[in-house]
Amino acid sequence: MKKAVILGANGNIGKYVSLELAKTDYQLVQFSRKPQKINHTDILFAGDILDSNSVHKACEGADLIFLLVGIQYSSKAWAKQWPVIMRNTLDASIANQAKLVFFDNMYALDPEEISHLTEKTALEASSKKGKVRKQILEMLWSEVASKKLKALVARSADFYGPGAGNSMLNEMVISKMKSGKKPQWLYSASKKHSFTYVPDAGKATAFLALQEDSWNQAWNLPTDSSYPSLEEIVHILNEELNSSHQVQVMPAWLISVLSLFMSILKEVKELRYQLGQDYCFDSKKIQQKYGIYPTPIREGLKNCLR
Repeated sequence: MKKAVILGANGNIGKYVSLELAKTDYQLVQFSRKPQKINHTDILFAGDILDSNSVHKACEGADLIFLLVGIQYSSKAWAKQWPVIMRNTLDASIANQAKLVFFDNMYALDPEEISHLTEKTALEASSKKGKVRKQILEMLWSEVASKKLKALVARSADFYGPGAGNSMLNEMVISKMKSGKKPQWLYSASKKHSFTYVPDAGKATAFLALQEDSWNQAWNLPTDSSYPSLEEIVHILNEELNSSHQVQVMPAWLISVLSLFMSILKEVKELRYQLGQDYCFDSKKIQQKYGIYPTPIREGLKNCLR
């Protein structure tokens, strides 16, 4: 039986990747500080992703490794921890001749191209977090170029989905409206935006890992190309909930003031370009190659309300 290791077990994406791989002949190892089984046959391995020995032990004999880790949303934490995480993962993958799947976001991509992001968009980050993502992607592609590694990058836009944690759309809009509260957003509610449905992202990531011709390239995961604004999303939710909420938008000047006291807003400030203008994430490549299409935004939102 082949072995697949989930580095960053039990997160939003890990759950759906694990459910898909359970349908195959892979034995799954769930790795995190406190891993839990998704499937009854899963093997649990408690360890620290920052500890190379721990990562190497978990990955011994692996055929396939998924890097699905999420860490503290802090530029300082990203700069300190992400290069270590990627180095540990690359070394374990190369030592075992395992294929590597890295679940990525779009932070490393050129902000000047935010209105149309494709797999060909240049890695030209301007934000602190984006520069870290660019650094670790360059580490990965360098090993691929040297023929030491087979890897793919599965990239997501802002994600949402039933029970999704650390999702702005879930936390600031969907959950609030479900509980009868006013939805909130940052900078602008009228700009087009890209939201990737978590089940779509997890299933597509697993699918890509099982293909022979998906490797050594990046893939934008299936994302609804209607690119709804927050106003449009709130309108859909109001229709489904039979409510009449208006989105409360926090303007730039207020975010600047509050960021002096709220660390999360301080972290968000450098990503204003993602929220203050049209943000369109193009997933035509995976659709045209494999016929994998995104869940329509209305259907995804309805599932979040159940």
